[in-house]
Amino acid sequence: MPVQNPDVRIVSFGYLHGEPPAAHLTADLRVHFRDPHVSPELRYMTAEDQAVRDAVLGTAGIPQLVATLADAVTAYRSGPSAGPLTVAVGCAGGRHRAATVAAALADRLAGMDVPADVVHRDLHRAVVERGPDGTAAR
Repeated sequence: MPVQNPDVRIVSFGYLHGEPPAAHLTADLRVHFRDPHVSPELRYMTAEDQAVRDAVLGTAGIPQLVATLADAVTAYRSGPSAGPLTVAVGCAGGRHRAATVAAALADRLAGMDVPADVVHRDLHRAVVERGPDGTAAR
């Protein structure tokens, strides 16, 4: 359910589906965090599935990243020209890592009384098997 007049907008996306959205802060999860896409049992699932959320949130570094992003949002909102803030979170296809981290960030911010709205730009797109250069998606 969309938040009325959110202070923060979080957009999850997949780099293989187009350019990153305009944002004040962008987190690129492609290289540093394992892609659940490589697990055949998770490949065709999305962040709407508990198994995917468990796999992503159980990845070393992800809980710290979510906490750090929440701290960054707080810092941006503390500035003298604070206003609405957009955070983009991207991975290869936008179905697993990015969507899970975006939702986890929104949950963490909600616990800090910071209204946030989440938009999953590419969550429902088809699974990308190969990148634009013909190599396997990462």
